[in-house]
Amino acid sequence: MTKETHRFKVGDFDCIAATDGFAPREDARFLFTNPSEEELAQVLQAHKLQPNHIPASVTCLVIDTGQNRILIDTGFGAEVRPGMGRLFGNLQAEGIQFEDIDTVILSHGHADHIGGSANDDGQPNFPNARYMMWKSEWEYWTSEETLAQVPKERVKFVRKNLFPLKDRFDLIPHEGEIRPGIRAIPAPGHSPGHMIVEISSGNEKLFFFADTALHPIHLEHPDWFAVVDNDPEQVLPTRRRLFDLAATEQALVMGYHFEFPGLGHIVQKGQTWQWQPL
Repeated sequence: MTKETHRFKVGDFDCIAATDGFAPREDARFLFTNPSEEELAQVLQAHKLQPNHIPASVTCLVIDTGQNRILIDTGFGAEVRPGMGRLFGNLQAEGIQFEDIDTVILSHGHADHIGGSANDDGQPNFPNARYMMWKSEWEYWTSEETLAQVPKERVKFVRKNLFPLKDRFDLIPHEGEIRPGIRAIPAPGHSPGHMIVEISSGNEKLFFFADTALHPIHLEHPDWFAVVDNDPEQVLPTRRRLFDLAATEQALVMGYHFEFPGLGHIVQKGQTWQWQPL
């Protein structure tokens, strides 16, 4: 049986990585749009990956700081794809009720990150929580101009999970601490207001990297972009800045789509980086 939750500590903070599900990518070209066929084939072979079957996890994070109980990202919210929609059951299996969460941080507005924020009636799934998102990300996804240009399926998620919760959102205007020990850091490129979250307690630190990298291969090839990267030219400097930050600080890192539980370290390897899973 595949494990779907993982408990760990960051200093005095109790953390739980909880998956919303597992799914293979249909095609490596979803993750890596721009390398040549030959170069892509060589890298996939080195990683023992099949081009039409690259597995991925969707892993959210709960942090109990003693003052706050925080959830970062909410998964799809329902089984919109086979094997998805399991976050709520996994939280309950760990003894966490929806009412226990007082802060929901959304790294960005893509469906697999916001899908569990509200129910079908437009009511918050976490009724006692304040919701947080980077200000420019909120403005992008709640713009009718944006919604007129993106696929209808994405529009459906935004109208269900963002619009009805408007009064519950605290929008983040700049880098800084948003809860004691919890810091928001801009990471634009994957989406206009994509952000990562720094969790610090004592001498320990964790970076929740969201979709800064969708696969460990992006550490070795930071200039390889995914279909869903909004602004590839901005993705590269963002990755370089954040990969270097994580490597320099020797911090624990969590990749949202990395193999569950998505925890490891980023280390410098020549001019690029390498993933070292726990």
